[in-house]
Amino acid sequence: MALHRENILIVDDDISILELLQRHLKSMEYHAFKAVSVKEAIFILKDTFIDLLITDIQMPEVDGLQLLKFTNEHYPDMPKLVVTGYPSVDDALATFKSGAVDYLTKPFTKVELKQAIVKAFAHGQQRRDKKSPRINSANAVYGDMVGESEAFHKVTNIIDRVKDNKATVLVKGESGTGKELVARAIHYSGKFSNAPFIAVNCGAIPENLQEAELFGYKKGAFTGAHENRNGFFQAAQGGTLFLDEIGLASLAVQAKLLRALQEKEITKLGSQKAEKVDIRIIAATNSDLSEEIQKKTFREDLFYRLTVVEINVPPLRERKSDIPLLVEKFIKKYGIEYRDRLLRISPEALEVLQRYHWPGNIRELENTIQRAVIMSDGIIKVKDLPDFLKFQIHFPEEGFLSLREMEKNYVKKVLIHTEGNKTKAAEILQIDRKTLRDKLK
Repeated sequence: MALHRENILIVDDDISILELLQRHLKSMEYHAFKAVSVKEAIFILKDTFIDLLITDIQMPEVDGLQLLKFTNEHYPDMPKLVVTGYPSVDDALATFKSGAVDYLTKPFTKVELKQAIVKAFAHGQQRRDKKSPRINSANAVYGDMVGESEAFHKVTNIIDRVKDNKATVLVKGESGTGKELVARAIHYSGKFSNAPFIAVNCGAIPENLQEAELFGYKKGAFTGAHENRNGFFQAAQGGTLFLDEIGLASLAVQAKLLRALQEKEITKLGSQKAEKVDIRIIAATNSDLSEEIQKKTFREDLFYRLTVVEINVPPLRERKSDIPLLVEKFIKKYGIEYRDRLLRISPEALEVLQRYHWPGNIRELENTIQRAVIMSDGIIKVKDLPDFLKFQIHFPEEGFLSLREMEKNYVKKVLIHTEGNKTKAAEILQIDRKTLRDKLK
């Protein structure tokens, strides 16, 4: 009785094995696609829908394990089956770890092959039916931040110590690590949470306007100053002023900021009268202020005033155990925003996210989940993630081959083209069958 007519890709550098597998698969009424290398296999995978991969392990240039890892992420729902003539315990463990369903040792019978194929398809269906596990984020939330890593708790421990006083804090960390979230956590988790929280990006204000925007100005202080106006300092009275990218503040602003920290007072542009201010300053930077001090672009005395308490926010690559919690947070956020429901993520997709090094940190992760939610069908799978996150195969650069190697490769391709018909292959090569037999030996 005929089985379903699925497409099966067989990969082996041994022509005789390819021919044998093709004959067996045709007799089972499967469609067979053949490749003599991993590179050819990937070309076929990109252009053809393949239901099952059958591959050898030991192959020149790039081995079958690399192909298994590649297909496991780029085509996760496709079951994989391995055949090998060099069985070993290490190979078997590596094979199953790379996502293969079964492991056949050459030589094998047609019955054994058929049983392995049926098992592979059944396993593939089970994987598709499996539900994604839920991530438990209880007791791992601090303000709008989530985490359970040691690096995360180091940050929250410092927040606990400063949240109820107005000590000046400098938050350091790479772009995208969540420095503003740390500042908000300090403010909103403490006893001054009912007072204003004002966030200012110093890099977003033109240098000639920074002083006026921060400290306010009197009418007539400069062209266009048609009325008295308060600045961000007055707006944050009694609460917290968060100065992001403090390293981009002009030297004039730095001088007035130093006075504000020392004397607890500011002076508007165009005014001679100082005003008392009662605020907490939290500054943040992703640059090395020590280098800016050496360049004379940042005041050393201001640096020491800002670093009464210093918080170093770790990059995401140093707190990868927090990725599942962050992913759940963003899935909830964008699932409700874009899909009006809660979504899930597959274990395979989560594994891909945890392996990546995230140079753009939490902001990059959030953008990735936002895109995945839009692309998914309800469960975020590996296929919904950008290709650059997935396993890639790097083929060795092609150099000059010997005439013998070139001839060998060409003969293999001709035999594949003729589906193993040696008479037709000899005609194409314009040699007799005996010469072809000698070359095959």
